[in-house]
Amino acid sequence: MTGNSPHAPQPMPHGKPQRTADGTEDAPRPLGRRPPYYEDRAPGSGMLPPRAWYPASDAARLSLHGTWRFRLSPTAGAEDDAFARPDFDDATWQELRVPGTWVLKGFGTPWYTNTAYPFPVDPPRVPDENPTGDHRHVFDLPDSWGEGPAVLHFGGVESCARVWLNGQELGHFKGSRLPHEFEVGTLLRPRRNVLAVRVHQWSSGSYLEDQDQWWLPGIFRNVSLHRRPEGSVADHFVHAGFDHVTGEGTLRVECSPAGRVTVPELGLDLATGESATVPVRPWTAEQPYLYDGELVTAGETVPLRIGFRTVRVEDGLLKVNGRRILLRGVNRHEFHPQYGRTVGPETMRRDLLLMKRHNVNAVRTSHYPPHPAFLDLCDELGLWVVDECDLETHGFAQQGWRDNPVDDPRWEPALLDRARRMVERDKNHPCIVLWSLGNECGTGRGLSAMASWIRERDPSRPLHYEGDRSCADTDVYSRMYADHAEVERIGRRTEEPLADPELDARRRGLPFVLCEYAHAMGNGPGGLGEYQRLFETYERCQGGFVWEWIDHGLRRQTAEGEVFHAYGGDFGEELHDGNFVCDGLVFPDRVPSPGLGEFKKVVEPVRIEGEADGAAGTVRVTNLYDFADLGHLDFRWRHEVEGEVCGHGRLEVPALAPGGSAVVQLPPAPAGAVRRGEAIWTVRALLAEDSAWAPAGHEIAWGQLTAAPRPAPAPPVATATPRRGEGNVVVLGPGTFDATTGALGYLDGVQVGGPRLDVWRAPTDNDEAAPWQPEPRPATEWRRLGLHRMRHRVESVEPGPGALVVRTRVAPAGSPLALRAVYRWTARRDWLRLELGVAPEGDWPVPLPRLGVRMAVSGSLGFAEWYGGGPGEGYPDTRAAARIGRWSMPVDALQTPYVRPQENGARPGVRWAQLTRTDGSGLRIEGDPDFFFSARRWTDEELTAARHTTDLRAGDELWLHLDHALHGIGSQSCGPGVLPQHRLEVAPARFSFVFSSLR
Repeated sequence: MTGNSPHAPQPMPHGKPQRTADGTEDAPRPLGRRPPYYEDRAPGSGMLPPRAWYPASDAARLSLHGTWRFRLSPTAGAEDDAFARPDFDDATWQELRVPGTWVLKGFGTPWYTNTAYPFPVDPPRVPDENPTGDHRHVFDLPDSWGEGPAVLHFGGVESCARVWLNGQELGHFKGSRLPHEFEVGTLLRPRRNVLAVRVHQWSSGSYLEDQDQWWLPGIFRNVSLHRRPEGSVADHFVHAGFDHVTGEGTLRVECSPAGRVTVPELGLDLATGESATVPVRPWTAEQPYLYDGELVTAGETVPLRIGFRTVRVEDGLLKVNGRRILLRGVNRHEFHPQYGRTVGPETMRRDLLLMKRHNVNAVRTSHYPPHPAFLDLCDELGLWVVDECDLETHGFAQQGWRDNPVDDPRWEPALLDRARRMVERDKNHPCIVLWSLGNECGTGRGLSAMASWIRERDPSRPLHYEGDRSCADTDVYSRMYADHAEVERIGRRTEEPLADPELDARRRGLPFVLCEYAHAMGNGPGGLGEYQRLFETYERCQGGFVWEWIDHGLRRQTAEGEVFHAYGGDFGEELHDGNFVCDGLVFPDRVPSPGLGEFKKVVEPVRIEGEADGAAGTVRVTNLYDFADLGHLDFRWRHEVEGEVCGHGRLEVPALAPGGSAVVQLPPAPAGAVRRGEAIWTVRALLAEDSAWAPAGHEIAWGQLTAAPRPAPAPPVATATPRRGEGNVVVLGPGTFDATTGALGYLDGVQVGGPRLDVWRAPTDNDEAAPWQPEPRPATEWRRLGLHRMRHRVESVEPGPGALVVRTRVAPAGSPLALRAVYRWTARRDWLRLELGVAPEGDWPVPLPRLGVRMAVSGSLGFAEWYGGGPGEGYPDTRAAARIGRWSMPVDALQTPYVRPQENGARPGVRWAQLTRTDGSGLRIEGDPDFFFSARRWTDEELTAARHTTDLRAGDELWLHLDHALHGIGSQSCGPGVLPQHRLEVAPARFSFVFSSLR
């Protein structure tokens, strides 16, 4: 076949020694050996220039997905390139699904590191132990294909690929999460085309891809063949700005070769390069309106989806269409628990629907451009996107950034190539509002070169980069994990100054975003609400991106077939960072974690609250959207007394403009709400009609207001008197106690264990905290003090008139610190009341994990019901999403299956709880004051010891925690610790519970 591509090849010869800035060569290798292509700093050879991606056109495409032949070698040089010959016999090879990654198909093993390179740091060189996968695929062309130019497209290969077609070498490339294309038209034949690809796990490019994720080599994105007829689109750039003053949009489409652009809805028919200004509906993440158009050249017709919007930094703010935006964002790695970075369109859409339904409005594509289909979906469904370059050199921080590639001119061609491939591929997406130079690369001339090129190529979008505090190359001031106090200083523009007054003045005038915050590792993150109040108070603080969207746990099974999710160290890696790879708002199977529910509540775009002056019968509704009014929402009220619904209906709320607020009159209390008790209004904002991402009735926001306060609890009058029973027991009402220890052994003849004072919890990932954190690490301090091994000494058991009093001292070995606990038991015939007083001894240097009682009950009590916060778990700084009501579920459903087991499942603000058997019999517990309630089938000691969910085995007993208080959660796994108001400082406390049997 003959024909020339409309693209010109981009020759990048490899093998020639690279020269330093002063003209000297790299240090010679032994015997003068030149570096192989996979150690060459250059980005590749033989590739076509990058161009805009589009998902379809009338030019033929052929997917090359499917089952390929595969051979794995332990080193890069173990095999010669004879396998690329069309007549090579690969009958002894194995099969591998492409796209995919070979280590998830039984060839080698995955490897996780956060920042450390999993090989000796000697750039650009890599180890001799360099797993290398040879791939072969035989394909036929469709009969309708025809002759002429064609392009072979690779969407993503980790980390270096060398390519042959029908025995002819095409070239090689690096840049794992970036597209690469080769002209192949003259090499194709109708039948038995042989595509051969050699992929190296490690290459010079690996030094630029140290991105806190699994190292997963292979061809993991699309491989396809694109026919390029004469006159087809070589590249095009859609410019679609919006003037918020006039309401008009200006469209201009650059294209090579020239052609025409039509947009029927706007009545436009333009030559490429020509501009037109017309009234339009703008594109925003809240109202993502897209116009369908067509780009037609002599050889191809390309569908266009055009969104009119303008992004600017002005008045110290990041604005879209003239308005400040608030980013309610998440960081998103591409991940699937079975397929690694091979993520299909159904999974992408599922992710985005989950995001939209949880009030997420922005995504940072950490730390590389995503599959382009993801950006198509963001255009369609509406999310702001920070598109980040495939670049991170974090491992060099461990050596003080010595030899950092971004400050070495020899690496500049590779850096610029990565910037070009991102921008050129993605430039036509309205969802992208910021280009990001990369992540955690320190500083250097290479970043400045990237910034200069991007600004020249696309001046319509501001630049982002977090790693340079001077912001010399960026248009926004970006930080990671700044604590609340620092964010407030930045919001006031009173942050610590830079040494250079000019740079300081420039930075102080920039908008601020947290590109990473609220590290969502395990139970948490805590402190979200306090961050959100800062974002809403200080206009400079324009939100941020929670780290991160998904836990990167790889799906595995035990020998017995039980499913669990693996993390660093589970594959025998010699160097790894454990479960730090599991830090998302959704679990690996994409089930939302409690953290996502908390985020949805905290960032909800409509605030529903009681009036500050306590005006009865009214609710204040505030529109926190940036662009949309409230006309698309339907408001509903519900009135409950003691958790029972007494009435419900529709609430008329005006279609408030963005930022608007109104006080709305609630209806009179329903006639049925006459009985005495705590009464609560719940007001919900629901979608009035179906949207592209959720059906009508989907809940956007909610609020609760007190209609009638909870009656002040009065201790019940006790009538029972302690008496000696047979054996060494004391009987008080329905309770039977050990006369020596004072421990409750039976309630109404049913055996129980405890309750007794408990202060330990299985440490969360945020309790364990990151070793580099400046603050004390809570779990480390708790273990140092011995809170996991507290000893209980009974000092006295005192039966007296109307009460049984048990005095104990609870303390760890080797320490004078202690808690004095006084248990005062009173009773009537059908209930037993415990009043527990706790007084500390000594100067406690750390907060307690918890303060409450733990008790064992029969495992047959498998169903839980409670009145209080729910339906999910909540802790002092993660309970915004817990609404007051009556809830019920099986005890097993109370558990949250964090990838690494840890403290979980507490329900906050509980007034009473019941545990029952299938026949309705069971146990009721009432608390004063409200308490945290949790129940599980294993002890906290077993929970602490477990590494995976499959390590937990249900016992015969159920373990209850009735907690007066819990220490907050925070986000110290990679962020600030627990805020002062949520710390459980050691102090005297008094609380009570009433236990009764259900029959």
